[in-house]
Amino acid sequence: MPEFLMALDQGTTSSRCLIFDRNGAVQGSAQLEVGQIYPRPGWVEQDPREIWSTQLAALTEARARSGIDNRDIAALGIANQRETTLVWNRADGKPVYNAIVWQCRRSAEFCQELKKRGLEARVREKTGLPIDAYFSAGKIRWILDRVAGARARAEAGELLFGTVDTWLLWQLTRGAVHATDYSNASRTMLYNIHSLEWDRELLEEFVIPPAMLPEVKPSAHLYGLASKEILGREIPLAGVAGDQQAALFGQGCFEPGMVKNTYGTGCFLLMNAGRKPPVSRHGLVSTIAWGAGGEVVYALEGSVFIAGAAIQWLQDGLRMIDHPGLAETYARRVPDANGVYVVPAFTGLGAPYWDAGARGLVTGLTRGVEKEHFIRATLESLAYQSLDVIRAMEADVGRPVKLLRVDGGASINNFLMQFQADILDLEVARPAGVEATALGAARLAGLGAGFYPGLEEIARAARPEWKFTPVMAAETRERLVSGWREAVGRCLTAR
Repeated sequence: MPEFLMALDQGTTSSRCLIFDRNGAVQGSAQLEVGQIYPRPGWVEQDPREIWSTQLAALTEARARSGIDNRDIAALGIANQRETTLVWNRADGKPVYNAIVWQCRRSAEFCQELKKRGLEARVREKTGLPIDAYFSAGKIRWILDRVAGARARAEAGELLFGTVDTWLLWQLTRGAVHATDYSNASRTMLYNIHSLEWDRELLEEFVIPPAMLPEVKPSAHLYGLASKEILGREIPLAGVAGDQQAALFGQGCFEPGMVKNTYGTGCFLLMNAGRKPPVSRHGLVSTIAWGAGGEVVYALEGSVFIAGAAIQWLQDGLRMIDHPGLAETYARRVPDANGVYVVPAFTGLGAPYWDAGARGLVTGLTRGVEKEHFIRATLESLAYQSLDVIRAMEADVGRPVKLLRVDGGASINNFLMQFQADILDLEVARPAGVEATALGAARLAGLGAGFYPGLEEIARAARPEWKFTPVMAAETRERLVSGWREAVGRCLTAR
């Protein structure tokens, strides 16, 4: 019997492929960078053909490095950057425009118009989401309105919409499958998370033709077979989830109240909310975590737009470091940030503020501030932003979070993880491998293909390797958090 699972992890800055054994150990991997396109300030795009070509190349390379035969791969899963919007021609698969990335703010004005029309409460009730340019609906609308002939072709049934998972499924099956899963559909601002269907009222409000939309299926489900031309044999495509929901699954957060934070380009905190959609009154969103075994699991989520991207900014923009890993080295050279706070609101502030007009700022600069202080303050901003979301979660559910599970590239930074534990005053747990997103996609595929009999076997393998325990004095924590809140207040436009 096949003993391995393959996962495609298509993220904002890279396309990756990992191959896991039954216990979640990585047997082979490969990663290629994906370029970003910035046509105007606040606009972010990618080339859909590059997304596919880099993902295919990563798949081919990972398989070659592992030495594992195709016949030994039981199933393939997909985790993807969410909300990123693609529209392509049904007949030949050619994109009509670049992929509009989740970070892009070009539809902010359109979203403001919807708010002025009083639609916010209705949209949140149906989708669990606030009206924001972050989600897919405004991006679809922009393409239909701004690309010559796009609306007429879409209304004629000639164009297809998809998030990145849908685009990859389409490519892997040579156009045989146009589908997405519950978790990705719930990020479009068009999907009713209660009735589990595309909401016709919202489609009419946003003037989006239903014929463009993919079929929505459970996250652990047999979507189809990857083409023999691509993988050498037909392999079941049996798991799909948005990257953050995949990480929640990969961390084994199967019980209500369990929380994980993924430190990637942004920070994404999700809490398992159980079998009913949660209601947030503190700036978070309700979303679908996954669908498996005939059940739908919901999540409470807070999204921080800029996290690891701030570290990349230190390297590429300010040239303060030569490699992201050096941020920890510099941060440890000083005892504190010397009163400096960096609020990296480069594309506005996400949860719990949802202020599209906010812009980044630095406070506390004096003549005594050195590069090390600035770097440390930038790292600390990731922990402060996560603190804001955790406190909102606790307020929504009426009880404290007891443990924070972490993953993602920046979670290997021990300084950051200890500061996170200190500023939250709770234990932070990191797994042996921080590849929770890809592992979640692989395990969903294993569940969908019958590789795993149920969640019990997966839960037994989800054990943290490293725990960070808070050691900061309470008065120090209170002083630092107070300074952060003051800094954030200075950059907010929505008061």
